[in-house]
Amino acid sequence: MAVMTYREAVCKALADEMRADENVIFFGEDVAEAGGVFKVTPGLFEEFGPNRVRDTPISEQAIIGAALGSAITGLRPVAELMFADFVPVAMDQIVNQIAKYRYMSGGQFKAPLTIRAAQGMAFGFGTQHSQTAESWLMSIPGIKVVSPGTPTDAYGLLRGAIREDNPVIVLEHKGLYNLSEEVPDDTGPMALGQAQVRRSGKDVTVVAIQLMLHRTLEAAELLATEGIDVEVIDPRSMAPLDEETILQSIAKTNRLVVVEEAPHGAGWGGDIVSLAADKGIFWLEAPVKRVNMGGSLIPYSPPLEDAAIPNVARIAQTIREVMAA
Repeated sequence: MAVMTYREAVCKALADEMRADENVIFFGEDVAEAGGVFKVTPGLFEEFGPNRVRDTPISEQAIIGAALGSAITGLRPVAELMFADFVPVAMDQIVNQIAKYRYMSGGQFKAPLTIRAAQGMAFGFGTQHSQTAESWLMSIPGIKVVSPGTPTDAYGLLRGAIREDNPVIVLEHKGLYNLSEEVPDDTGPMALGQAQVRRSGKDVTVVAIQLMLHRTLEAAELLATEGIDVEVIDPRSMAPLDEETILQSIAKTNRLVVVEEAPHGAGWGGDIVSLAADKGIFWLEAPVKRVNMGGSLIPYSPPLEDAAIPNVARIAQTIREVMAA
């Protein structure tokens, strides 16, 4: 069992899949000799060479278009978008081409491609480089979306994504790249669409991903000293969403809080609330609460950035309010 950072886990997953399948290729801006803007991919260019690890022009449309073209001609490309904020630049390729290609061909063609992108608040990158993209992407039929929150999941979910015969977008949180943990030696490609109970509890269910997952776990430990037992669910995969695990938790705790590093409007937390209202309404004994950014953009100023994103104190206070209802 090796101790590995989130950053190292992503690189190892790419390397292991490239060793396992010569059809796996990798390209993006500055990913080759430079090892990526976040230094996530060092060593890949040296091991696999310029035919399989390539730098691209600064053009998200070109990167994603090349991913589709290479996928439908027999390769398994992994394309990197430097920031998830740049996904909208390539939305036509993603929404109207990649997501629909297999469907429009009547299943005659498949598009086994993976798009990696760094997202989330960290390091004061400002409002154009700090957003999260789950809510933009998970409403697109034909696309799978995963959001790993630990090094183990960063490794296993990326390997699982690369082996998928359908397009998968892997959203990596740049604020977690330095997070480390022991990754079991037998960790392999993970199936997509399986949530994980990160902390068992009996009083209230909290659903959170990535950075908000870790802040929620911290809030749960704080609340345990007050006699509140919090169950924390990490969906890991946003599309497909593991509804069963979430509903089983709601049935046990009878309360629900959702924590999002995203604006309130049309956020993915609304899908969780809708699920609870549709299939778990008779279990609920208190109003459902969402903790998120409201209508805020992400400021450049570090103190304002910290204020915009849900913190441990705000998460804990919302859980107390649900428990008191």
